[in-house]
Amino acid sequence: MTRPARTAAPPEPAPRTAHTAGTWQQPEPGGPLLRRAAPAASPGACAVPASPADGSRPAAVLFDRDGTLVEDVPHNTDPDRLRPRPLARTALDALRAAGVPLGVVTNQPDLARGALTVRQLESLHERLELLLGPFAVTAVCPHTPEQGCGCRKPAPGLVHAACRALHVPPRRAAVVGDIGADLEAAAACGARGVLVPTEATRAAEIDAARHTADNLALAVRRLLGRDRRTGGG
Repeated sequence: MTRPARTAAPPEPAPRTAHTAGTWQQPEPGGPLLRRAAPAASPGACAVPASPADGSRPAAVLFDRDGTLVEDVPHNTDPDRLRPRPLARTALDALRAAGVPLGVVTNQPDLARGALTVRQLESLHERLELLLGPFAVTAVCPHTPEQGCGCRKPAPGLVHAACRALHVPPRRAAVVGDIGADLEAAAACGARGVLVPTEATRAAEIDAARHTADNLALAVRRLLGRDRRTGGG
């Protein structure tokens, strides 16, 4: 996930869209944008699994987008430039097969800057789902850092919003990301954070992470209890 450069441009109001299944909504003024799966989404995309006996398996897994699910392309508006990260589809399909609902939580300040439209955002996420399969919910922070919202990671608002949409307590969710802000957002609401480092991840962020994995497939195996090691890859 890109750490966006600070900008002196005045912030614009966050976009609002129609309250229609499968499109973008803004349930609360000044809050995140949400995109819920259409009713015809594939089996396992939205169902909340029963809790395992030991309570170790998450009831939902939320993924950062840029740098985690797809390669980080700063200020991207072109769906054709989306490239999945290694083993992303394998990891997501393993969760779907286990009945664990999936979400995306992503900061997109270019919406407020006017460099990205909601229509372009929709095109990007349509392409993302063609590449990686369906997600039960996508939560997007459309604000710049200067706007001081409560949803921009490392604040927990995106995680809270996605969990509300999935009817899952945050403490039963996991958040997978590539930088410390993703894990801070998880920790702020009691969710489990898993760091999958990239070249953009700082050494201090890796040192501070309680759970790390070398790739998304390994992160998911551990979340599903199929690899009990919780340290670095």
